[in-house]
Amino acid sequence: MDPGYSRAHSPSNIPTSSSKFHHPYFTPAEVDYLSEKQRGKLSVTQEDKIRQNACGFLEALGVRIGFPRRTIGTAQNLYHRFHLYFPRKDFNYVDVCLAALYVSTKMHDTLKKPRELLAVSYAIRYPDLAAKSKHPGGEVDLDSMDPQLVEQDRQRLLAVERLILETVCFNFTTRMPFPYLIKIARAINAGKKLTKLSWRLAIDCHRTLLPLQYPPNTIAMGSIYIAALLSSFEHPPEQPEQGCCPASQIAETLGTHGSWERKFQVQAEDLEDMAHTVLDLLIQFVQNPSANTSPSTPSSPSPHQNPRHHQQQPPPPPPYKADQLIRLKIAMRQTELPPRSRPPLGNTDPSSSYNKDGTLIGRNEGTVRFLFGPPNVMGNGV
Repeated sequence: MDPGYSRAHSPSNIPTSSSKFHHPYFTPAEVDYLSEKQRGKLSVTQEDKIRQNACGFLEALGVRIGFPRRTIGTAQNLYHRFHLYFPRKDFNYVDVCLAALYVSTKMHDTLKKPRELLAVSYAIRYPDLAAKSKHPGGEVDLDSMDPQLVEQDRQRLLAVERLILETVCFNFTTRMPFPYLIKIARAINAGKKLTKLSWRLAIDCHRTLLPLQYPPNTIAMGSIYIAALLSSFEHPPEQPEQGCCPASQIAETLGTHGSWERKFQVQAEDLEDMAHTVLDLLIQFVQNPSANTSPSTPSSPSPHQNPRHHQQQPPPPPPYKADQLIRLKIAMRQTELPPRSRPPLGNTDPSSSYNKDGTLIGRNEGTVRFLFGPPNVMGNGV
C-alpha cells in the first residue's frame, strides 16, 4: 500500500467535520464544465444518447406504474443532477434511474418499495420474462427469479439512493413548472391549444438539463414561448380562440424585453436559450422518432386500476419537420439577444466535495453537515 495514501487516510488526517451545500441551480457554464468532467471518454453524442435512454426508461417505468407527472419529471431531474457529480462510467444508468425514481416517490408522497420498482423494471428490460409472468399488471414475479440477483439489484438501488440524497443535500423541496404554466397561460390569455402544447414541451424540458439551470417559472414561460414559436413560424395566420391572444403576438412579446419580465420574474435571454435547447431535442426526435418525446401524462396510482391501462401509447407523428425547425433556429439567431451574465451561486466547483481522489463510495469524511443552499446564500455560521 502506498505510504502516502495511508497517511492521508489515517484517522488523524480525516477531517472531524465538513459541510456540503445544496446547489438548486447551475449556470450553463457550470453545467458544461461538470458534464465534461463526468463524461470521461464518451463523446457528447454518446452522452446524450445515454441520457435519452435513461429518460425513456424512466418514462416507461413511471407510466406503467401510473406515477403522476411530477414524480417522473423529478426523477429525470435527479438523474441529470447525479451525473453532474459522479462519472457515467462508474454507474449503470438503470441503477441510477431506479434510485432516482425511488427518491422522487419519497419527495412526492407516491412511495413504492424498491422490490416493486424492480419488478416493473424487469418487465420492461426483459419482455420475455414478462410474457411468461401471470401477474395481471405484467410485472415479473420476483419469486421466479434468482433471489441473489434481485437482492444485489436492490442493494445497488439503495447504495445509489444514498448518493442521490447527498447530491441534493437531503433537501426534499422540489417545485415543478406545470402549476406556473397554467397560471401564466391564463395571465397572458393563451389559448387552450397553445397551453396544451406548452405543457407537452414542459415535459420534454425534463429530458434536458434545463431544469437544473432555470427555476420552474422560467421553464413554464419558456415552454409557452417555444409553443408560440412552433405555432406561428411559417404558419398562415389563424383565427385565435375567442378572447385569447394570437400565438404570433405572444411569440413576438416574449422574444423582446418588456414589462412582462418584471411581472413574471423571467428574462427574455433565458427564454431564447431554452428555445434552442428544446428545438435541438425536437430535431433529434423528428430525425429519430423512436426517441419518443412528449408522452402522455398518467393519472395518479390507484389500487383499483389495472397497470396495463397505463402502458404508453405510440407517439403521434410530429406536426413539424426537421428542416422547418432548423429554419426557425436560423431565424431566431438573426434577431437573438446577447447572452446575459450569470455568476455562479457558489464560490467553488459544486462537485469537488463529492469525488475527491476519485473515491465515490465508503469514504470516511467524519461528520458532514448538509446545508440547503450554497455558501454565499446560506451566509456565515449557518
